[in-house]
Amino acid sequence: MASAEKASGLVDDGLNGLTHQVIGLAMAVHNDLGPGHRESTYHNAMHQRFIDAGLIAEREPELPIVDENGNLVNFYRPDHRVEQVLLAEYKAHSFPLTNDDIAQCIDYFAASDCSVCLLFNFGRKRLEWKRLFPPQKIQDHRRRRW
Repeated sequence: MASAEKASGLVDDGLNGLTHQVIGLAMAVHNDLGPGHRESTYHNAMHQRFIDAGLIAEREPELPIVDENGNLVNFYRPDHRVEQVLLAEYKAHSFPLTNDDIAQCIDYFAASDCSVCLLFNFGRKRLEWKRLFPPQKIQDHRRRRW
């Protein structure tokens, strides 16, 4: 870690500014639309911002859920996977983000190789967001994929 990062308290997530860029796009969406819309409105607005910014963003990518025998039983579907490395999950709650919202993102880590998930809540007066990293023991929760 560079000494400037240590001094400022910033964490390098290894995504070369992508995280910062996506947070900026979410802030622009929130400033433009404000709170009070359905989650799908923010999802669509973010997708358009990704296109406008020239970023590759998959809508609701399928992350496989497999049982202990390796059988596919379902999929997780985060709102976006950006540039194949960052997950984004959107909420439109009038209340703050919850531990259940965070747990949902941790499930995504168990089903993907992404190292960062941005969790946004567009439903508040000010945009609420959290940058999440996989727990250290996430490998214990990852199962072999078919």
